[in-house]
Amino acid sequence: MSTSANFVPPSHQRYLRACMVCSIVMTYSRFRDEGCPNCEEFLHLQNSQDQIESCTSQVFEGVITLANPARSWVAKWQRLDGYVGGVYALKVSGQLPDEVRATLEEERIQYIP
Repeated sequence: MSTSANFVPPSHQRYLRACMVCSIVMTYSRFRDEGCPNCEEFLHLQNSQDQIESCTSQVFEGVITLANPARSWVAKWQRLDGYVGGVYALKVSGQLPDEVRATLEEERIQYIP
């Protein structure tokens, strides 16, 4: 998959959601069809309406576009340098369910609400 596949066209902006763990912004249908490109191994969003509703949020502030997160100082500043290229929210509102937070702790994944 090319990194351009993670960018969102302006006509789909009303359907956007942000992952509460990595803050990538995609449409609901992309989360349903593909899952989160950064967090799928532990969030299991693909084909799961309940997981998408509880682990992504429609409420977020600001967006940045990262074409090459490994080389971007903005990605390092936002702690996104290990993620795939795409559109990311600066701040995501919402709270992960307790069982998902427990899974993140077990996997030793740093979650910053």
